[in-house]
Amino acid sequence: MSSLDPTIAARLTRDPSGLVAAIVQDDASGDVLMLGWMDDEALHRTLTSGRVTFWSRSRREYWRKGDTSGHTQHVRSVAIDCDGDALLVRVEQVGAACHTGERTCFLSGGELPAVVGSAA
Repeated sequence: MSSLDPTIAARLTRDPSGLVAAIVQDDASGDVLMLGWMDDEALHRTLTSGRVTFWSRSRREYWRKGDTSGHTQHVRSVAIDCDGDALLVRVEQVGAACHTGERTCFLSGGELPAVVGSAA
């Protein structure tokens, strides 16, 4: 059972596993750092502790970013998108955000080719 404020919980649109995508952005630079997943409890922990907590889909457990790596994320703000199915978590990032040791998981050169001028 989560302690998440019921008015916040009512605004969320969760996937079948009860999760919401959490996009993490550097508050100072605006760089998108990573994507993680949160359930109600992870969001509650994030909002009340000042540190970002995710639900690990592979390990099936909570993990607070930086507890083992030292690369912490300190919450500056959290916003819910218009559909309630994504969160924007603005942070002060200390160290790398990506598990590979890179500052961001979205590295240059990872862009996909866009089809310009195509009719959708």
